[in-house]
Amino acid sequence: MKVIRNRLLPIGRNYGAINLFGVLFAKHDMRITSEVINHETIHTRQMRELLYLPFYIIYVFEWLIRLVQKRGRTFEAYMAISFEREAYDHGRDTGYLSHRKPYAQWRRR
Repeated sequence: MKVIRNRLLPIGRNYGAINLFGVLFAKHDMRITSEVINHETIHTRQMRELLYLPFYIIYVFEWLIRLVQKRGRTFEAYMAISFEREAYDHGRDTGYLSHRKPYAQWRRR
């Protein structure tokens, strides 16, 4: 995964990196670990499955719904997004993508 360090993206102090179309934009002080790379690689798989643009549309729409559910608490809304739940749940499992089922973000155990 290509990593570009910069000052602009992501926006917000609670966020250290953002994956845009399979490229990771990270703040200069963000520590890029194997867990971070795996988390973002899971997002890249989600993007590919949904053909990129629908991924971002669904992501933002779901975040807005979660924002209402979480009464304006932005970080809690972010953590409740189905794409993020899957990536955080499996971020430490480096072999996860080898057995991940399609649309796993919507298949809860």
